[in-house]
Amino acid sequence: MLRPGGSDTASGSVPGKACIVVHPAFRAVPRTARGDRDPAVRLDEAVGLARAIALDVVLAEVVSLHAAHPSTLFGAGTVERFAGLIRERVEALLPPVEVVIVDAALTPVQQRNLEKAWKAKVVDRTGLILEIFGERARTKEGELQVELAALTYQKSRLVRSWTHLERQRGGFGFVGGPGESQIETDRRLIRERIARLKRELQQVRRTRELHRQARRRVPYPIVALVGYTNAGKSTLFNRLTRADVFAQDLLFATLDPTMRGLDLPSVRRAILSDTVGFISDLPIELVEAFRATLEEVVAADLIVHVRDAAHPDSRAQSEDVDAVLRSLGLGDRLDGGGVIEVLNKIDLMTDEDRATLANRAARGKALSVPLSARTGDGCGALIEAIDGRLAEAMRIIDVRVAAEDGATLAWLYRHGEVLARHEEEAAVRLQVRLSPDNAARFAQRQGEAGSGTAAGGVAGGA
Repeated sequence: MLRPGGSDTASGSVPGKACIVVHPAFRAVPRTARGDRDPAVRLDEAVGLARAIALDVVLAEVVSLHAAHPSTLFGAGTVERFAGLIRERVEALLPPVEVVIVDAALTPVQQRNLEKAWKAKVVDRTGLILEIFGERARTKEGELQVELAALTYQKSRLVRSWTHLERQRGGFGFVGGPGESQIETDRRLIRERIARLKRELQQVRRTRELHRQARRRVPYPIVALVGYTNAGKSTLFNRLTRADVFAQDLLFATLDPTMRGLDLPSVRRAILSDTVGFISDLPIELVEAFRATLEEVVAADLIVHVRDAAHPDSRAQSEDVDAVLRSLGLGDRLDGGGVIEVLNKIDLMTDEDRATLANRAARGKALSVPLSARTGDGCGALIEAIDGRLAEAMRIIDVRVAAEDGATLAWLYRHGEVLARHEEEAAVRLQVRLSPDNAARFAQRQGEAGSGTAAGGVAGGA
């Protein structure tokens, strides 16, 4: 399938570098093994990624392949045909193609050979996503994580394609023998920089853990928004919290995590976290580098999975998000119904499709809420669902604490929400709402304390 790309860019104004996008579709691989993905939809996603960094896509094509060629991925005829298309633009005095995006993973040798054949910069899917992340990062933490991922990716791609990689002479003057080659020097410098970045990110992880501990002292549950990129997480985040986080119909519009307060009907508050979007074939370098950020999802009390219900690949996108969450050790929560599913963008669907979606959501095992983050339709139902799910997890206990036991009183105020307090002659009776973890910790604390204090049983859910 061959089609011309538009001249519009991500900003819709001045076009960027002319770019060709190619998606290889392997005919020998069954659709089920590819996650039942439509190659045309995958091509559209790759075009969206290119436009996310203001590249001017002048041509987009799905290329069918029987097998990958070790030297160039594509067959010789395909490589020569694209080389001819690139030459024709130059001969027609059109802006030359400066970038060719191959929507697949390329080996360093394949990338180098394609660049020689096409006389243009060749970027594979991983390199393109890293480029977008590098442009989107705004905080120091985000910049560190992107740089670590980029260096990890580049480390294996230092090939002898430039003259500065030739061997340098060691020693002084003409006496020394062959010294360290430039490519070895580059690799050593990259290894040293990666080690330094990992140390800095380890400090980031410790700082984030301190922040999480501080949030635990204030009894506000954490609700994390996750989902495929451009599913509408930031728009929903702004709608629920009345924030002004950057939100646009753009892949990876936001990168750095953001947290805001969320008011719930039960007069309780929660903290809503907007996290980085996921994507199919997410580079492992990004998953590892962004582990400090993704730990916010692991530590959340509730996960809200935002799906683009109007997207033709919605189910496959959902499976990609599930795969990343399982890689973070959250499989039990997914299987146990510990996730609320948001079916977003119903405003883009017909009335018939919306009715079908609502029926399917009502019959499903998981809690699903159809809504439109853009118009606000259905957001009230989501708030009630979040409030109800958090209430199910909370425990209200009646506790009688000796008046002189200030440590236990302080612990309850620090880790729970005190709903009622009654002073007695030699004790204080409290009604406290605790998370399951803190309720178990308090029971263990009481057991270790012996008969010094008496704790009441669980009175019921919040």
